[in-house]
Amino acid sequence: MAMIDLQNINKQYDSKIILKEANFSLLEGQRVAIIGQNGQGKSTLMKIITGEVEIDSGVKAIDKKLRIEMLQQQPKFAANLSVRDAIEEQLVEIKATRDEYDALTERLMTEYENEELLERQSQLATYLDIHDGWDIDNMIERVLVEFKLKPYEHKDVNILSGGEQRRVSLAGLLLKKPDVLLLDEPTNHLDVYMVEFLEELIKKAKFTLLFISHDRYFIDNIATSVIEIEDGNLRKFPGGYTNYLEQKQHLLENMQKDHSNLIALFKREAKWMQGGVSARRKRNVLRKDNYIALKQKVKSNPSQIRKMTLDLQREQKSFNSEELRPQNRKKMLFELDDIGITLGDKLLIKDFTARILQKDTIAIVGPNGTGKSTLLKIFMEKLEVDCGEFKKGDFKIGYFDQHRDMLDDNQTIIDLFCPFGGDRVELNDGRSQHVYGYLKNFLFPREYLEKKIGLLSGGEKNRVALAWLFTQKIDCLVLDEPTNDLDIPTINILEEYLENFQGALIFVSHDRYFVDKIAKKLFVFKGANGEIMESFQPYTEFLEIEKEINDLAILASDMKVDVEEKKVEIKKEENKKVKFSFNEKRAFESLPKEIEEYEAKIKEVNIFMMDPVISEQKGLVALSQELQELEKTYEEKVEKYLELEEIYEGFNA
Repeated sequence: MAMIDLQNINKQYDSKIILKEANFSLLEGQRVAIIGQNGQGKSTLMKIITGEVEIDSGVKAIDKKLRIEMLQQQPKFAANLSVRDAIEEQLVEIKATRDEYDALTERLMTEYENEELLERQSQLATYLDIHDGWDIDNMIERVLVEFKLKPYEHKDVNILSGGEQRRVSLAGLLLKKPDVLLLDEPTNHLDVYMVEFLEELIKKAKFTLLFISHDRYFIDNIATSVIEIEDGNLRKFPGGYTNYLEQKQHLLENMQKDHSNLIALFKREAKWMQGGVSARRKRNVLRKDNYIALKQKVKSNPSQIRKMTLDLQREQKSFNSEELRPQNRKKMLFELDDIGITLGDKLLIKDFTARILQKDTIAIVGPNGTGKSTLLKIFMEKLEVDCGEFKKGDFKIGYFDQHRDMLDDNQTIIDLFCPFGGDRVELNDGRSQHVYGYLKNFLFPREYLEKKIGLLSGGEKNRVALAWLFTQKIDCLVLDEPTNDLDIPTINILEEYLENFQGALIFVSHDRYFVDKIAKKLFVFKGANGEIMESFQPYTEFLEIEKEINDLAILASDMKVDVEEKKVEIKKEENKKVKFSFNEKRAFESLPKEIEEYEAKIKEVNIFMMDPVISEQKGLVALSQELQELEKTYEEKVEKYLELEEIYEGFNA
């Protein structure tokens, strides 16, 4: 039975139709991503569910007992409330339940036959299981650390920035664990490490979740299905973003020819996903397999930890192949020789040397507050370095940040793009284009040309600013978080323009997908002592290896504790021989063949999905569901085999 059920919902604002005979249902345990162009009704759908917006017609069926909570874009907190108190305030019921459970347990030591108390204790235990209430104090501590709120835990929550306040609100909601959680752009204001923690927490706690996001990796990692809102209609696609791309592409190919541009866009996106992400995932699986095997050896030979760490660090730094290295014949734009800068008492950059050439494409990445935007300001000559030498050549820079300083709210869009009259714009590649045709590429309808910029939404202003930048004669683009407030269709368009841009590109972003797709080189802020690492590795691979290096550091730390005891344990394990049960032994022998068979089946279904004739015969949705089930079973069998193999290797080394 659906927890939330909307049937034939209609919603209209003045003459604009937002939802038209829309149907939507949410089952327990589902994690549904809502995507679509800004202004299509994503937030409206959420507000209909919470009751903030009334429907014009249709049937809305939601169990009144359900606890539905939504992350607000601008949270409100009571006065004189500390950060820790703001989180704990949302957990009053969990703490009260834990106190009651402890009190009942103590009573049952003398009233152990009281069936009423036993029944109540069982109910409380179930509640604490569902809400992860047994270890709530440690979880509060962990979210404070992971969301970088620990330094502010005793400060007034109302003096924090908007992004920090959203993190406080998100932390409380995650620990409170309502029956249904609604999140609107939850990854905004989170760095990649916070996003990874958020993904881990959501999957581990088995949330029922409805969320809006432009973070395509987040959607791919979290969503069990995707809902697209387009022209008032809702269309559901099983699986994450990868499956959505494949199914949407087939859908468009079966539609009229006027969708040719969209079809081309989805083909490019799907091709990149398959050629880039899939290949990296295969490499990651191979490296992880090797890592697991080596980790077993490390337990019996601690000296291997240092070697493994050095190997992984070398992989991060030496990934750059010759074809990726900048060529000397290109024009030099920036030279940085051992530069350093300190703001207040915080060292942000130390002894950093780099050369940036024409056509370089560089992503500046790392945790929040480490100095990424400071480096951009150095490139823009808005900040001077404290030491070292910074040189900038003679060329023009185009700059974009969230403040959109290049826009005048009193100006119309047509006046911005055609300040001297006329109806054509000159693009930075030398081409001339009709202003409406150009702005249509950025999803602006004709009637917007006479609209004042001050009346646009934040996302629309970002689109205007980016569109304007690509009409300027510039040699280098410097972008600070360009994908914030953009929907996925607009990000796809931005990526296409950036890939065709002939100058250098330097940008700060926490969007892992965007960085992987666009960047050819990384400047990675390590967050300690002003260190910046240069790498030519895809960002997600860099993060994966970084995590393994951190795991090794923890392992090394653990192994230093009570070394003699560890040696005794290792000796005992060396003398042990594995004793599988009959079923475990049979599974260990048969699983490799079963895994190969599932790999073949998954490959076959993928081929069917890409074949228009077969996909039409079998049904794209049916094939997608079959693929999802196959992949789930495949993952379970691989996990079981690795578990058995680890036992076998551990006891028979």
